[in-house]
Amino acid sequence: MKRRIGRIGDETSALGMGCWAIGGIWTFMGMPAGWGETDDDESLRAIRAAYDHGIRVFDTAANYGTGHSESLLGRGLGADRPNCIISTKFGFNVDPRTKQVGSPSDQTRTMPVAPFIAAECEASLSRLHTDYIDIYFFHINDYDNTLALDVREQLERLVEQGKIRGYGWSTDSPESAAVFAEGRHCSAVQTSFSVAVDQPEILALCEEKGMTAFNRGPLAMGFLTGKYGRDTRFPETDVRTRAWAKEVFQVPVTEHLDELREVLTSGGRTLAQGALAYIWGRSGCTLPIPGIRTVAQAEQNAAAMEFGPLTPDQVEAVDRIMGRL
Repeated sequence: MKRRIGRIGDETSALGMGCWAIGGIWTFMGMPAGWGETDDDESLRAIRAAYDHGIRVFDTAANYGTGHSESLLGRGLGADRPNCIISTKFGFNVDPRTKQVGSPSDQTRTMPVAPFIAAECEASLSRLHTDYIDIYFFHINDYDNTLALDVREQLERLVEQGKIRGYGWSTDSPESAAVFAEGRHCSAVQTSFSVAVDQPEILALCEEKGMTAFNRGPLAMGFLTGKYGRDTRFPETDVRTRAWAKEVFQVPVTEHLDELREVLTSGGRTLAQGALAYIWGRSGCTLPIPGIRTVAQAEQNAAAMEFGPLTPDQVEAVDRIMGRL
């Protein structure tokens, strides 16, 4: 399966590797934001396995492990980097010494971002061991839309300088996504979209503007794999201990998992492969980026491309189960 990346126009794999989970332990605004302890050697093997099984899109962020995920990705891709689409994200204060990310939450939406974008880009380029970024995502979900115009202008300058090829906003706000969509080189929106979380307005915007929807959380933080239940408890260093993870993903998915299983495992798919197939079945602009941190996960997720999307009837059945029809 293939996807064309927005206004960049490159044809690449229809599936990406999300690199949040390989960042290790870190905090965001004082709260756990990583996925617990990680094994860097296995993370590097997972990157290579993803590449070897046809995945050509790799998404990371300065936040993830305060740069550690970016560094691992640069090492893992090595000489194969030119064959890949790399996206990373910027916008928050990152302190690798303390493994802390963020600023006081009441200032996040209006803190000055534009003056620091060039320096943040250089830092990411260095960690990634590359001289250009394919898609540079603004990472502050709910930033002020008026101030975002300055951010968009700085991103256009980075395109002119050859530092980035395109950009987008990692946001769940259709209004914010629309602000960036007016930029000449805006090529993508990164948004939470899955069986559990719907984003019809952002998908419609991407289809209208010829942009790609990078779908974070396509496996609902792992709950669509069937590995975890409603009462599963995670280590204190795991982001899934936070209340919003339980409310948005754990409870709604586990409540409907038995019904979903019949549809998502059609044709011999695993639950995870069916969840990815649902996303492809919803729109031709979608590009799910499931978190991958082991070779086994890389192999299983990549194999979903061999099955392709769910049929329209199957997509409708999932939406009915989740109460969207």
